[in-house]
Amino acid sequence: MVAAMVLLAGVTRFLGAEPATATAGTIATTSTGADHSTTVPGCAGLEQTRIPSSAMSLPTTGGRVVSASVMTSLVSGETIKYCQVDAEIHPVDPAAPDIRMRIDLPYDWNRKAMMFGGGGYNGTIPDLTAKVPFGPTDQPTPLARRYATFASDSGHRQSPDAVPSLDGSFGVNDEALNNFAAGDALKKTRDASLFLIRHAYGTKPAEVYFAGGSTGGREALNVAQRWPKAFDGVISAFPAWNNLSEVLDLGYLAQVLSRPGAFPGPEKQTLLYDSVINACDGLDGVKDKVVSNPRGCDFDPRELRCAGGVDTGPSCLSDPQIKAVTAMSSPFRWPYRIASGETQYPGFPFLSGADMRTPFLGFGTAAPANPMPVTSGYGLQYWEQWVKYFLTRDPHHNSLDVDPRHPGKWLDRISYLSTVQDRNSVDLRPFARAGGKLILLHGAADELVSVRSTSDYYQRVRDVVGPRATHAFTRYYVVPGANHANFGTPAFAAGWDSLSALERWVERGQPPTNPIVADANHDRTRPLCAYPDWPRYRTGDPDSAASYVCTR
Repeated sequence: MVAAMVLLAGVTRFLGAEPATATAGTIATTSTGADHSTTVPGCAGLEQTRIPSSAMSLPTTGGRVVSASVMTSLVSGETIKYCQVDAEIHPVDPAAPDIRMRIDLPYDWNRKAMMFGGGGYNGTIPDLTAKVPFGPTDQPTPLARRYATFASDSGHRQSPDAVPSLDGSFGVNDEALNNFAAGDALKKTRDASLFLIRHAYGTKPAEVYFAGGSTGGREALNVAQRWPKAFDGVISAFPAWNNLSEVLDLGYLAQVLSRPGAFPGPEKQTLLYDSVINACDGLDGVKDKVVSNPRGCDFDPRELRCAGGVDTGPSCLSDPQIKAVTAMSSPFRWPYRIASGETQYPGFPFLSGADMRTPFLGFGTAAPANPMPVTSGYGLQYWEQWVKYFLTRDPHHNSLDVDPRHPGKWLDRISYLSTVQDRNSVDLRPFARAGGKLILLHGAADELVSVRSTSDYYQRVRDVVGPRATHAFTRYYVVPGANHANFGTPAFAAGWDSLSALERWVERGQPPTNPIVADANHDRTRPLCAYPDWPRYRTGDPDSAASYVCTR
C-alpha cells in the first residue's frame, strides 16, 4: 500500500479525450467506441504524471507518479512483462505522511484490476505478484492472469527497525490514523489507481476486485461497507473487522499472562495443543490431526492440572496457567459502553493459540512485560503499540498499566477509537444491490484473529439482510485445521482458487458450487463447507474430499 500523485496534468486522458501513449513495441489495440484502449500500458507516458485531488472522492492534496519502469518477473512459473508504477498521494494535513502506492500494469491486460489489502499495522506495500489469501499454489496469481494489481502502505511507512507490521507509531497523527484504521487510504488508493489505469490503457477496468486477510480482511469488509459500488467482488480472509474489540481482549490477556506463574512456556503449550487434538481429532469420523468441527470440541484444561495446582513441570498446568488459557479461550466482556456498540470479543478456541508450530502468532515464548519482549505473541506486541500510539500517544507509556476492564481516564478515548477501528456495519444490502459478491474465509485454528468473530459477523449480516438474500451474494467457509494465513506449518495449509470462483460469480452469475480446498503440505483435499456446515468423514480414502459430506 503506498503513495500517489498531484494536480491537473493528464486529466484529459483520464476523461478519455485522447488515447494513452504506449511504449515501443506496442501490441495490437482494441477499440471500445469513443474510448481508445490498448492491452499494453503506456509506461513512458506515466512518468511524473500528476493526479488531481478531484480524481479521489476523499480529501487529499493530489498526488504524483514517482517512477514508472518496464519490468519482467517470474510469476507463477511464467515470465510476466509489466509496467511498475510507484506513486504517492499527498495528505491534507502537512504533518501527516504520504500514502505510498504501487500499481503493476501487465502487457496483454485482461481488463480487470485487483487491489490487495495489508496486514498488522501495514506500513509497507503488499507484494503485487502474490496470490490472494489462502490462494492455491498450482494456479496463476492475479498478475499472472494479467490483472492490473495495486495496493498501498495505507498512509505511513514502517520504521526499518520495527518488527514487520508491528509499528503503530503513525497513530499519533489523526489523518494517518484514519487512513489506516477507518480505511480512508483504501478509497484514495483505489481512485488514484483507476485514474492511472485509465491513463495507461485508455480505458477503465471492466471489473475491480479486492482481496485481503487479517487487517486486509477488515479492509475487504470495509470497502464493501463504506463504498458498495467501488468493487465488484471481495475476498475477505480471517478479517480483524472488530479491531478495537480484539485489542481490548489482547490487553486483558497481556495482563493475565504477565501474572506470576501464569505464562505457559513452550513445552506446556505443546502439551495443551496435543491434548486438545487427542481429545477432539476423531469427532469428525477420522483421526488425521485435523479437527473439522471445533465447536463440538469440548475440552477442559483442568484435565491437565498439576497435583495441588502447583507447577511441577512440563507434563501439567498449574492453577494460574489454567486460568490463563481459560481466559484466552473465553469471551472477554467489558463493563462499560463504547461508541461502536460492541460489548465483547469472543475469545480463541483452545485449538488455536497453543500450537507451538506458530508460537509468534499465539502465546509467544516469553511472558508479557514492560517493554514487551519481541518473543512474546504477536497480539501482545500489537496491544503495546496500540496503547503507546493510538490510546495514550505516549511512546513511553507502560501498556500493562492500562486495564481494559477498568480504563479510567482512557474510556472516552477508547470509545472514540472504537468508531474508527470497529468496522462493524452489517447492512451489506447496498453492496448486494450494486451486484457485489463477497467470499469470507477463516481457518478454524487461527491463532491471531478468532474464527468465532467472523462467524459472529456473518450471523449478524444474515440477521439484518435475511438468510436468502445473504446467500445470494455471500459465502462463508471455515477451513478445518487452517491457521492464520498459513503461517509456519499449520495442520492444514489451505489452498482454494477463490479468485476463479469469484470471477464466475460476478461475471457469469455462477455462485461457488461444491468447492474443494487442498492442503499444500500434504496430498489431501477436503470439501469446503458453507458455514455452519463442516466436513464429516463417510467412507473411502480419508485424504480425498469425495470421502466427506458437509453436515451440521
